[in-house]
Amino acid sequence: MELRVLEKDEYEKFVKTNPYKSHFLQSYDWGCLAKEERDLTPYYLGLDDDGTIVGATLLLKKSLPLGLCYLYAPRGYVINFSDKKILDKFTEEIVKFAKRKKAIYVKIDPDIIWKNEDYKGEVTEVESKDKNIYNELLRLGYKHRGFTKNFESAQPRYTFRIDLNQSMEEIESHFSKTTKQRIAKSLKLKTKVEIGTEKDIPTFYHLMMLTESRKDFVSYGIDYYKTLYKLFNEDNKATLFLGKVNIKDSLEVLNSDLEEVNKKIDELPKENMSKSAKNKLKELSRQKENLEKEVEKYNNYLKEYGEEVTLSAHMILEYGDKAWVLYAGNHNILTETYVNYHTYYEHLKFCKDRGLKIYDQFGTIGDLSKDNPRLGLHEFKKKFGGDYVEFMGEFDYVVKPLYYFAFTKVVPIYRNMIKKRKKKELKDEIERD
Repeated sequence: MELRVLEKDEYEKFVKTNPYKSHFLQSYDWGCLAKEERDLTPYYLGLDDDGTIVGATLLLKKSLPLGLCYLYAPRGYVINFSDKKILDKFTEEIVKFAKRKKAIYVKIDPDIIWKNEDYKGEVTEVESKDKNIYNELLRLGYKHRGFTKNFESAQPRYTFRIDLNQSMEEIESHFSKTTKQRIAKSLKLKTKVEIGTEKDIPTFYHLMMLTESRKDFVSYGIDYYKTLYKLFNEDNKATLFLGKVNIKDSLEVLNSDLEEVNKKIDELPKENMSKSAKNKLKELSRQKENLEKEVEKYNNYLKEYGEEVTLSAHMILEYGDKAWVLYAGNHNILTETYVNYHTYYEHLKFCKDRGLKIYDQFGTIGDLSKDNPRLGLHEFKKKFGGDYVEFMGEFDYVVKPLYYFAFTKVVPIYRNMIKKRKKKELKDEIERD
C-alpha cells in the first residue's frame, strides 16, 4: 500500500459515498474554499492498495515561518478506523508525508461518535469499538487534545443530529411543545421561507454580522460566503433559506384577532354579570390590550422597514447523504414572529424531501452549566428533538516536539489578539451600516 495524490473525480468518488465516514469538511470543495479564502494549501491523498483506494483524506497545510507548517485533516481521515492494518499503514504514510513538508504536527478530529443521547435523554455508549479506536490512536503516537466541552477545538465536539430515515410525523413528534407552538404561531402570522440565490448573500451576511455581534464571536467576511456558495453549488449543494415576515400580512392577522376579541366582548352581558362572565371579560380585556400593543408596534415597524423584512438567513450544505446547518444569521427585531423556528422547520422538511439520511445542526456545547453563555444556543437546537452527539475529539500527531510546544503555547495568545481586533472591526462595520 502506498500514499498518492488523488485527482478530483477519484477522490470524490471514494469520499462522498464512503460507508465508514463521509463529511463535507473532507470534500474536495472544502479544500478549494480553504485555498481561496484562508490561504491554506489542500492535499487530496489516498492510500492505494494494488489499484484500490482503501483510505483517503483532505490535508490542509498552514504555512509557518522558517519553512515550517502544520497539517489538518478536518473530520478526517476517511478510512475504516477499525481496520488496524489500514489505520497503521495510513498513519505511517501520513507521517512520512508530514516530514517531507516539514510539518510540526498533523491534527485529526475524526467523525467518530463517542456518546449518543436521544431526545428522551437515554444515553448510548456508541459502539465499543470506538473506545478501541481511541486506544489504537494513542498506541500509534497520536496525542488526544482532551474532552473539551465548549468550542475550544477546530470543530464542534458536540452536535445535534436528526435521523431523516424517520417519517416527518415522527420527527415532528420529537419537537418540544414550545417549538410546535412557535412554529404554529409563525405560520399563523403568515411568515414565509424562501430559497435565496447568490444575490441574497449580502442580506445573509448582514444577518450573520448582527448575530455575531450579539453572541460575541467573529467568523468571515462576505467574500468567504460568496466563494463557499459558488463552490458547493458547482459540485454539491449549498442552499440559502430566507425567513421573511410581511408586516402588512401579519397586521391583517392581528387586526382580525382584535376584531374577534372585540366581538366576544360585545356579546357579553352589560349588566348583572355572573362570576364566570366577569372572568371571561377580564381575560378578553387582557387579550385586547396585548393585541392593541402588537398592532401599534407592527404599524411602527411598517413605517420603519416597509412591507417585508428578512429576519433569518440560514445556509445548508449537502454532501453525500447528509446535510449540515452550517451558518444561521438572525435579526433582533420581531422575534415574537418566531421566523427562526419556521426557517429551521422548512429546511428540515427540505432535507427530508431530498432523501437525505442525516440532518446535522453543526455544533453545540457539552458544558450545560447555567452560566454558560452558549446555553441558549444549546437549548434552542435541543428543542427540535435530535440526538445529542458527542464526538471523540482532536488528536495531534507530533512530528517536531520542540516546535510543537512553542506553537501550542504562543500561538493561542496571538489568536486572541486577532480575535479582539476582528471584534472591533465587526462592531465598526455594523455601526457604519
